[in-house]
Amino acid sequence: MPELTHRCADARVRLLDSMGRPVADSTVSVEQTRQAFGFGNIGFDFIDWLGGPSRSGGAHASDGFDGQSAPDPAALAEDWLALFNTMTLPFYWRGFEPERGHPDTTRLRRTAGWFAGQGVTVKGHPLLWHTLAPEWLLDLGDTEVEAAIRERIRREVTDFAGVVDLWDAINEVVILPVFTAEDNAVTRLAKRRGQVGMVRLAFEEAREANPNARLVLNDFDLSADYERLIEDCLAAGIRIDAIGLQTHMHQGYRGEEQVWGILERFARFGLPLQLTETTLLSGELMPGHIVDLNDYQPESWPSTAEGEARQADEIVRHYRTVVSHPAVESLTYWGLTDHGAWLGAPSGLIRADGSRKPAYDALQALVRGEWWHPETRTTTDADGVVLVRGFAGRYRISTPAGAAEVELGAGVSSLTVMLDSAGRPALLANEFQSS
Repeated sequence: MPELTHRCADARVRLLDSMGRPVADSTVSVEQTRQAFGFGNIGFDFIDWLGGPSRSGGAHASDGFDGQSAPDPAALAEDWLALFNTMTLPFYWRGFEPERGHPDTTRLRRTAGWFAGQGVTVKGHPLLWHTLAPEWLLDLGDTEVEAAIRERIRREVTDFAGVVDLWDAINEVVILPVFTAEDNAVTRLAKRRGQVGMVRLAFEEAREANPNARLVLNDFDLSADYERLIEDCLAAGIRIDAIGLQTHMHQGYRGEEQVWGILERFARFGLPLQLTETTLLSGELMPGHIVDLNDYQPESWPSTAEGEARQADEIVRHYRTVVSHPAVESLTYWGLTDHGAWLGAPSGLIRADGSRKPAYDALQALVRGEWWHPETRTTTDADGVVLVRGFAGRYRISTPAGAAEVELGAGVSSLTVMLDSAGRPALLANEFQSS
């Protein structure tokens, strides 16, 4: 039984056979198949494998590809699925549509569809960002730039609807109007429209294209400037479904107290929080005086035995802190393997050769151990009732009379389901539920 009571389900499930009779005094197998909390990682490593090679010859892997041969993608997918249930795929506009009118839709949709078929929630990142904007956008005037942005958002959200219904609608807005690292048309447009105007553009265009989509505002700047931006957007009537918080910790673990403080500051908005981009290193830490993490990319940045032990300890501490906060709905680790890791850093949970680091095993012991309901056998009572207690999520309940998949939310609930031989549940009554 997990310690985190606010993440736990305590359910009284009454089982009926196909004739509507209680499945009384029957042996029952109860097994969790998915957690409600989003344990995420990126899926950049799988696009060439599942979607086919890129026409442009470019890789969708993270910045900092190290030239080494990649781990076997099939084996990597097994490791991925053994730990995570939420995937972020890259929709960086420059790589997705290097030539106007020729987006990389087919490859990304194949990849997203394969993982969605495994029960994974797939997220697109991002719909709008000043960095990695296509170079052809620079040749357009501001009116044409805005039209192109709107067209791009509508196209992706429409083309991927039903497979990708979760998006970082716009990325890193706090720095957007003053971004000068590279010339780009998005920053140019932002100087005219303002931050709130750019957020409105992204959110409203995406919402119109797919009313069922969940849209996230995402940023690395977790200062009061981000809080003010959120306040301004909400005051302007922009509907934000979740707040994204990046926590790349290349310069060392921030510690439980600081992380909790960040979560508390942003929880005040009453919106779900997503820890969208988290990294912890298993090698030498980046010097603390570096302001822009992109400015530090050494030729060699190996994982070390000492660093791997530190990473394993820190990842457990970080996940315990984040998952214990009731406002957080997901935590996405930014990279499964060191191969092609962002900035070339040893931030993965798996080494470049495909072998697992201690951090992978430590995290798996939490996510699929302590926070997971293993298959158990019990017996229904005379009314066909079985008690299920465990981490909130999806459970499969099997009896000789049939099987059912049920979603159990956090808190106490009572529900009735009808079983059939195909395992399709029919929810007859949600008798009582509270959190």
